[in-house]
Amino acid sequence: MTPFFIMIKCELGKTYKVADMISAAEIASEVYSTSGDYDLLVKVYVENQQDIGHFIAENIHNIEGIKDTKTIITFKAF
Repeated sequence: MTPFFIMIKCELGKTYKVADMISAAEIASEVYSTSGDYDLLVKVYVENQQDIGHFIAENIHNIEGIKDTKTIITFKAF
């Protein structure tokens, strides 16, 4: 499995709704609210050969209330 993180900026007042929708879809292992430039930090695992870009386009970008995303691809956990 390949882990990666998605930082999500939500429309004003939509953070909890977006977090609930991601959690209900059962596509992420963890969803955190954050402070700063982004509202949510989402940890996701995909199969090793699965295309991360397609996963995000099909499962994240279609969620109402998301304004912007930034994806962090990880390599090794210590």
